[in-house]
Amino acid sequence: MSELPTGWTRATLGDIARIGSGGTPDRSRPGYWGGDIPWVTTGEIQFNTITATAEKITPQGMRHSSAKLFPAGTLLMAMYGQGRTRGQVARLGLAATTNQACAAIQVHAEHDPDYVYQFLAAHYGEIRELGNAGAQQNLNAGLIRSIPLPLPPRREQTRIARMAGDWDRAIATTERLLDNSRRQKRDLMHVLLSNRRSVVNARAHWAQVDFDAVFERITRKNTDGDSNVLTISAQHGLVSQREFFHKNVASDDLSRYTQLAPGDFAYNRSASSGYPVGAIKPLVAYDSGVVSGLYICFRRRPGAEVDNDFYRLYFEAGMLNEAITGIAQEGARNHGLLNVSLKDFFKLPLHLPPLDVQRRIAAILRGAEAEEYSIAAQIEALRLEKRALLGELFSGRRRVRLPPAQTVAPPA
Repeated sequence: MSELPTGWTRATLGDIARIGSGGTPDRSRPGYWGGDIPWVTTGEIQFNTITATAEKITPQGMRHSSAKLFPAGTLLMAMYGQGRTRGQVARLGLAATTNQACAAIQVHAEHDPDYVYQFLAAHYGEIRELGNAGAQQNLNAGLIRSIPLPLPPRREQTRIARMAGDWDRAIATTERLLDNSRRQKRDLMHVLLSNRRSVVNARAHWAQVDFDAVFERITRKNTDGDSNVLTISAQHGLVSQREFFHKNVASDDLSRYTQLAPGDFAYNRSASSGYPVGAIKPLVAYDSGVVSGLYICFRRRPGAEVDNDFYRLYFEAGMLNEAITGIAQEGARNHGLLNVSLKDFFKLPLHLPPLDVQRRIAAILRGAEAEEYSIAAQIEALRLEKRALLGELFSGRRRVRLPPAQTVAPPA
């Protein structure tokens, strides 16, 4: 353990804060819900300042449960929850109650709660790992109390927190730019890909054809012993399971898997965020790969006047969503997948503009994608720079500048 600067101390979170939690009023009692007391759940803890809640409870609901009213400025940590929720932190921007999955951290007055917040947020990954020791993989009040942290003098804590806050504001501003870029790209995609406005070629005729007039099903099995098992990621497309999950989650026998080549498409009929009827993605990152037989795989028919990138964007924009919804058997699911038959899928109606129009539209949309990727890269760079800076500041290897009157003098 590295030596701390003069005037710094080591402590645990339990040494410098009071740790509590909340509770959930009885859902069967209408009089306990719909009041004016904010009630926070772990889904609302997202490295943010909470200024409103989805649900509120009544004074009666608070009295007849373990819920407690915590003041504004209290830090919250999710002890368990879906996905990446566990270990995330937030600040209360208003007085609020919480459910029992939230730890409430009330930092003692001699320390800066924003400093503690920034430290906990910066060590999110390590804090999550604390919950992996038990069978349930949850955090608890005892584990949270045991979190160690370095403590500079209060004024230096405040200065570090303010510097981190400056980075947070820069990141938030760039995230708003990214949201705007994505919204503009999405609007542009729907205008261009639906031919609602002929901005590319006003005279071009867009045919409507059956899906199988343009694409053919891939039935090629994995006879080459290809071990690159692919899965569909909403953000990254077809990716290797080894890279995505850091392990293979497929069966040992891959002989019945479908083998894909670059440019081939795979349709995962499982709904996910942003993909209400499943996602269609092309293979672009690898020379080959294999997918489960549960995927519907297809490629451009030989001789078809098709630009693969145009249809990558067409599928990504959800231009088939309404038609797929129309052929899906309501309520019927197989392996948790939307029940879409091969016969119906390959008879879906498909827009087919002239090849030159496809290419021009694809080029325009690639430009919009490039802008989005550039802004996303800026955000990632800001996060990496902030992480590196805080690593130096929290260790004391780099010191913040304090006004002369606030400089901490070494002991005599």
